[in-house]
Amino acid sequence: MGRVNDAPSPRPPLDNPVASALRTLLGLLAEGAPAERFAAAAGEVRTGGADPADVAFVEDATRVALDIRRTLGQHRRREAELTALFDTAGDLAALRDLDAVLRAIVRRARTLLGTDVAYLTLNDPVAGDTFMRVTDGSVSAAFQQLRLGMGEGLGGLVAQTARPYASSDYGSDGRFKHTAAIDRGVGEEGLRGILGVPLRVGTRVIGVLYAADRAVRAFAPDAVALLSSLADHAAVAIDGARLLEETRAALVELGGANETVRAHSEAMRLATETHDRLTDLVLRGGDVGDLARDVAALLGGGIVVHDADGTELARVRAEPLAAPLRGIADSRTGGRAVAVDGVWVWAVMAGPELLGSVALTGRPGLTDSDRRLFERAGLVTALLLLLRRSIAQAEDRVRGELLGDLLAPEGAGRVHDGASRRIRARRLGLDLSRPHAVLVLQCDPGMRARLASETARRARAAQGLSGVHQGLVVMVVPARRPGDLARSLAAELGSALGAPVTVGGAGPAERPGALPAVYAEALRCVEALHTLGQPGQGAGLADLGFLGVLLGDRADVGGYVERVLGPVIAYDAQRGTDLVRTLDAYFAHGASLSKAKEALHVHVNTVVQRLDRIRRLLGDDWNAPAAALELQLALRLYRLTS
Repeated sequence: MGRVNDAPSPRPPLDNPVASALRTLLGLLAEGAPAERFAAAAGEVRTGGADPADVAFVEDATRVALDIRRTLGQHRRREAELTALFDTAGDLAALRDLDAVLRAIVRRARTLLGTDVAYLTLNDPVAGDTFMRVTDGSVSAAFQQLRLGMGEGLGGLVAQTARPYASSDYGSDGRFKHTAAIDRGVGEEGLRGILGVPLRVGTRVIGVLYAADRAVRAFAPDAVALLSSLADHAAVAIDGARLLEETRAALVELGGANETVRAHSEAMRLATETHDRLTDLVLRGGDVGDLARDVAALLGGGIVVHDADGTELARVRAEPLAAPLRGIADSRTGGRAVAVDGVWVWAVMAGPELLGSVALTGRPGLTDSDRRLFERAGLVTALLLLLRRSIAQAEDRVRGELLGDLLAPEGAGRVHDGASRRIRARRLGLDLSRPHAVLVLQCDPGMRARLASETARRARAAQGLSGVHQGLVVMVVPARRPGDLARSLAAELGSALGAPVTVGGAGPAERPGALPAVYAEALRCVEALHTLGQPGQGAGLADLGFLGVLLGDRADVGGYVERVLGPVIAYDAQRGTDLVRTLDAYFAHGASLSKAKEALHVHVNTVVQRLDRIRRLLGDDWNAPAAALELQLALRLYRLTS
């Protein structure tokens, strides 16, 4: 009997066993029953006593039914695979994060092929290999960190050739280049059947997609085709996600660039505004204090300006601040503002010369644009300090000329015009009607210029004059106690210069015409200090005792007696004692107590008691040689004037 698809056979009656078997086969096809149930229909016809032709007919129909079942199964499976692929494509298209795309790919590959493990490697063009990027179902850390060189192992061969490869048992498959690292990772994961297909974007291979089982498995062509289709979709999704990430990164970079441009534009605007503001300040004759106020307002901090010696010139919205010497040195070396303990410091320079410093407080986290603004303010500060110094030097020349006129004697060939001097003095802020002391200052010749500069600054602060006169630094200032002023100047200037400064003072001169004579006395005083071996000290003529009386043109005998003998004279006047007469008798008789008591007609104990009283009045050293000489001279002058 021929097959059912050969010449048509007679149609059996619908109520015989053959028809019943055919209905059974159709029902099994409709419900998708397992293949073993189809053989039961032919068995029933055979056991039912049907003739051989009917049995052959039913068996032939059973084979056709099984063919139809297999074809329908293939169509259903293909439909399911296509549906899965479409779903995968939709899922991948919806993903925007590259890591999420990669995880979705390997998860779907494992599901579609029904494998124990799925994983994906990406090519590294720099290293020239392919590395494990993401896994699903893996338990081995060594396997998850594998890198495969091009041509190494199954995956390396796929990445190199851009062709799919499968192995039913990789460990024993000699077609592939085994390496210790790959075999160790695969063995630790327990993989045997492995299928790998390339991930391609155009002609470029970007990685490999794998499906693997921990048992021996031969992958059918349908499985290879299915994984390859998934890989094609995955490659597009990966490339799309990569491009999206690159676009995002470019947008972020563009946003950063826009922000940089905006910040730069704002910095340029602020710099232009600052430049105009500071330029206007200089042009309208502003000083360092005006500059400090403007910069403090612009930067929102406090500003302190010092000169080169650390003297504060201006301070705005800040506490007093010691000149930050370490910060100045660092700024001077680097040519930029530096931060020292939260305070920004800028060394104000004119070429190699240090003019001073500007400090900014309250802004420890200074931006680059604000730092440049602060440095620009430092440059303007340098300009203002140079202008200030130029003006001061011009004033010092005028003051020096006036000083020379005031100290020159009448017979020096200079015409003294009192009215002219008063007008010039008034312009310099001087009041010549006040009593003025004259001080002569001496130091090492190599430091005379610096001494003159330091003295000029102090003279201006005291509303006086200073300059170099006859090769000497001279100061004329309103003062009634030249000795005290000389001592303080000697100490201050000696400390500032780091070298001894000797200062001799005289005066005060009650009128300008007396200044030449007072200057001569001050000059003799400073020479006397050197003669007495007291360089680096300061004194007035009155402080030199009888030498002052001898050296002075205007001998103040009464003042000298009062300074030396005054306490004893006052004691006698108040109590009616004879301490002065006792002291005179004591020195007149060679400091002999016995001769003194005879001259006074008193008991020796009385002399002792009186001398003890004198000691308490004049001090313990009253009988020292120098003090005794002063007392004897004062006693003689007292006798002459009383």
